Amino acid sequence: MIRYALTCDHDHAFDSWFQSAAAWDRLSAAGHVVCAVCGSSSVTKALMAPSVRADTAEATTLTGPRTTAEQALAALRAKIEAESDYVGLSFASQARAMHLGDIPERAIHGEAKPDEARALLEDGVPIAPLPFIPRTKSH
Repeated sequence: MIRYALTCDHDHAFDSWFQSAAAWDRLSAAGHVVCAVCGSSSVTKALMAPSVRADTAEATTLTGPRTTAEQALAALRAKIEAESDYVGLSFASQARAMHLGDIPERAIHGEAKPDEARALLEDGVPIAPLPFIPRTKSH
């Protein structure tokens, strides 16, 4: 869906939703878009700025997390990244090897496919999903 600000040939301003930009073009060309005030079918799209809520704009700035929840999540992420090793896609195999005693235990985080995570849980390997996507490590 797309919302357009519209004006008619009598300078009435209104807005309307359309299924797509192509739908606007099709309906407008057929004369099916009419002014909500006077009924004129001579309607054009007006210059329009995106609608942005003030609290959304502040939350998306590059200054960092704003809300208490965002701050807590950022702190959790920093703690996990500082106190554990990122093992990437080898998370499932390393977690299983530690559980079986094949390699020394240590704090790790990484990525696993859903079926790998399910198998680890079914086998009693203590894992938990992270509330964020790990940053890719490349060296």
